[in-house]
Amino acid sequence: MKKISILFYGFVFLLGLQSQAQNTDQEQLKKLETFMRYVQLAYVDTVDSEKLTEVAIKSVLKQLDPHSVYISKKDLKKMNEPLEGNFEGVGIQFNILHDTITVVSPIAGGPSKKLGIRAGDKIITIEDKVVAGVGFTNSDVAKNLRGKKGTKVTVEIQRNSEKDLLKFEITRDKIPIYSMDASYMATPNTGYIKLNRFAATSMNEVGSAMDSLRQEGMENLILDLRGNGGGYLRTAIQLADNFLTKDKMIVYTQGKAFPKEEYKSSNQGIFTQGKLVVLIDEGSASASEIVSGAVQDWDRALIIGRKSFGKGLVQKPFELPDGSAMRLTISRYYTPSGRSIQRDYSEGKDDYYNEVNKRFEHGELMNPDSIEFPDSLKFETLKLKRTVYGGGGIMPDIFIPLDTTETSAYFGQLIRKGIIYTYNLDYLDLHRNELKSTYLNFEAFDKGFKLTDEMLEEIITKATEKEIERNDEQIAHSKRIIEMNLKALMATNLWSSTEFYRVTNQSDNAVLKAIEAIENKTFKKLKLEY
Repeated sequence: MKKISILFYGFVFLLGLQSQAQNTDQEQLKKLETFMRYVQLAYVDTVDSEKLTEVAIKSVLKQLDPHSVYISKKDLKKMNEPLEGNFEGVGIQFNILHDTITVVSPIAGGPSKKLGIRAGDKIITIEDKVVAGVGFTNSDVAKNLRGKKGTKVTVEIQRNSEKDLLKFEITRDKIPIYSMDASYMATPNTGYIKLNRFAATSMNEVGSAMDSLRQEGMENLILDLRGNGGGYLRTAIQLADNFLTKDKMIVYTQGKAFPKEEYKSSNQGIFTQGKLVVLIDEGSASASEIVSGAVQDWDRALIIGRKSFGKGLVQKPFELPDGSAMRLTISRYYTPSGRSIQRDYSEGKDDYYNEVNKRFEHGELMNPDSIEFPDSLKFETLKLKRTVYGGGGIMPDIFIPLDTTETSAYFGQLIRKGIIYTYNLDYLDLHRNELKSTYLNFEAFDKGFKLTDEMLEEIITKATEKEIERNDEQIAHSKRIIEMNLKALMATNLWSSTEFYRVTNQSDNAVLKAIEAIENKTFKKLKLEY
């Protein structure tokens, strides 16, 4: 009975946020509780009260908006890990390759890295139990290697350069989850930072990166928020604060039960001068849109890319009595000019999340003229009075179409089936030491590494084994991006994720356009603040 009442008491709590509950609301709550009691007491078979309660909660939330969700007790901690910035375990990124757990990379700062475990190592036993060649899954790996800080786990590792298995006793610890994918100097005076989420640790990561880039001569910055689906509201506010001078509105929120709350910039900004470019695309959502919307509205930055996702709703977690929770939309957020960038969700959740496919079919990812904004959603920036729009994402100042010039159906299959990725791991397993001695640093690797005909044939053979039919015309058409992807993956495994982007950004049209705009007269022509 207690579990069935979870839904009832959850609604009572939420409605208690209002000064007075309507009589009709009370009647509906009583009706719901009575209904659940009848089901439990009178239904012909025994019912699973917990399952029924969860179904009821999910059904109600589905009627509200696409971002209000229920999270079971089991999933709650797992969902919070990427935003909290850590989990507890041994600290490796891995892939199951040829039915063997292969270390892709030991995580910096984690216990495996400190013990000398390397990329390419293969885990053969865990606690003296053979785990290679026995069908271990990703969840099996997590179950055996994750655990509370301070506990120990013993593994035996096969390393190419060693004759015998190497035994490691790993003391589990808190493992950092980094929200910054890359940080480097794109030109002698322009830094590049790519952020994949807005997490609790993001500002420390960005702050350290900015300090390092400044020491290398950074005067301008490219902030890459493409594919960044958001995260903590406070982190978005803190990041935007870095780019704005004092007392500038960053964002404000407002909801039925929550009064209007304004968030303004402080005088603590660490990059209030210098040209700023923010890259966005259809995967940039929520916190990414708060940052890009703020700097666009204040004419502080040039926004380059494609129209962002369009999520302008704020969720707050509410705990339920059994340890589960729901993230409930409590307010909308608005950019400094008053824009709500939330797109329409009246046709339901499935239609809402199919938006990107609809944009592609409509041509919106290829041509800005395909994107329509009604005059009712027209706003002006706060200094230069440039036209901007609400109600469907942030529209960039410079549009970059989706680049499909070198792609092909064959290349798409190589990527989807992980052929290039697994070939990279196999190749490094055999040639890691050779590559490290040939290329003493990334710069040498970037200049010297080439995809040979022999390597390409080996990739094609692996693809054929995975039932990808050879197509020489498409292979020739996509050869350059096959090489680029392989080179970027190798650079990641030999150095870090930053090097992945140092490779791919060399032919990334949005990044190249950002560099061009910084170096020519675009900022001056648009009268943007810098």
